[in-house]
Amino acid sequence: MTHEAGIPLGIRFKLLSDTPQDSAAQVVGDVVIGDYRDLDTLREFARGCDVITFDHEHVPTEHLRALEADGIPVRPGPDALVHAQDKGVMRARLDAIGVPCPRHRIVTDPADVAAFAAEGDGFPVVLKTVRGGYDGKGVWVVDDVTEAEDPFRAGVPVLAEEKVDYVRELAANVVRSPHGQAVAYPVVESQQVNGVCDTVIAPAPELEEALALRAEEMALRIAKELDVVGHLAVELFQTRDGRILVNELAMRPHNSGHWTQDGAVTSQFANHVRAVLDLPLGDPRPRAKWTVMVNVLGGDYPDMYSAYLHCMARDPQLKIHMYGKDVKPGRKVGHVNTYGDDLDDVLERARHAAGYLRGTITE
Repeated sequence: MTHEAGIPLGIRFKLLSDTPQDSAAQVVGDVVIGDYRDLDTLREFARGCDVITFDHEHVPTEHLRALEADGIPVRPGPDALVHAQDKGVMRARLDAIGVPCPRHRIVTDPADVAAFAAEGDGFPVVLKTVRGGYDGKGVWVVDDVTEAEDPFRAGVPVLAEEKVDYVRELAANVVRSPHGQAVAYPVVESQQVNGVCDTVIAPAPELEEALALRAEEMALRIAKELDVVGHLAVELFQTRDGRILVNELAMRPHNSGHWTQDGAVTSQFANHVRAVLDLPLGDPRPRAKWTVMVNVLGGDYPDMYSAYLHCMARDPQLKIHMYGKDVKPGRKVGHVNTYGDDLDDVLERARHAAGYLRGTITE
């Protein structure tokens, strides 16, 4: 999707991919198959590149520093990206700049988890491996000390956090360029199912203007303080007592911003490309009163192509985006966007299409 956004600008992409089956490898013309964890592979790949950017946060920080030392622009740079790679580093930095977060600290063993719980309101407690977690992986909600054993088996540091009493999850998406220009998209509501993003509503319904502005300003401040270049998604909790707390950071085009493909004047993908190339950023304003994105998850119905006929005929305004992935139960294989003036109608259209593509709706 980032490649697609660069085509009208005449931007040439070179892709380092794990396998030829990866989504981007199916559309980018210049593809190198290799391991992003191998420094020699990265150095060879980077030759001839004007700038390096990412669609995930897992490239080792020290390798990115080596590329910078070789004179290759890396955006976002390793000093910024480490805050999306390591939850412990992220929490410490946000504390230092005064950004509100859930109560937290690194814990060493199950007994330390029990001590952390006792320091607050007790169990349940959320435990996260500091690196590698995604879409609910590497995250546990534990109700007692015996349940706290699993996270430590991975042999990596574990972050304990209070289980926040929240009304809903929000996301603030911003984009920042190397010379400091920045834009903010409307704050959205992100609805999760089994730890995976299911639905995004833009803008977040019934969100007080003052709270929305606070979330946007917080995201812009984080981008500036961490020197982020490119797209930054700040995932947030809206608490029952009227606060917003930072849950996670992502420094790349993000699922909570996929609605912008069809619902914003300039998509997150186009603005990410503009930012990493230090081009002027585009207008982030929405095109319609409401835009809804619903993820298409794989089910037991592998042939989604035949479902297009029904979905497109039923809703000519529907926008379907499929990723070229093999269909597996629970795997994100695409998303749909709908937009309009009536939120209930927009939600129904998006959820019907996603359900029909998955095979959970048959009429």
